[in-house]
Amino acid sequence: MWNMMCDVMPTIAEDSISQRGSQFSGDEANFEQLMVSMLDERDKLLDTIRETQERLSEIETKYQELEKERDSLQRQLDANLPQATKELRQESLVGLCLTNHINVAISSIRSGYEM
Repeated sequence: MWNMMCDVMPTIAEDSISQRGSQFSGDEANFEQLMVSMLDERDKLLDTIRETQERLSEIETKYQELEKERDSLQRQLDANLPQATKELRQESLVGLCLTNHINVAISSIRSGYEM
């Protein structure tokens, strides 16, 4: 019976132990490469964040300058608007008077033709 078990049991090759050791070395190398890749990616992301923050700072500065310019233009507009509004009102009144006169003239002409 012992002989039958020996025939059935597979033989253990000594090479398989060394293969396992080399397999772990390969896994460790893959893990190390993965860690290096992750660190490189992290550095790239940090650089991108830094560049984005710099651009944001520049944009905020430009935005503040534009707000100041807008406020200055608004003050100029407010200072000159009353005069411009007065002139526009006068021009509008003249335009309304002319339109009214034209409408009266057209009505007169139409009533003359209807007779």
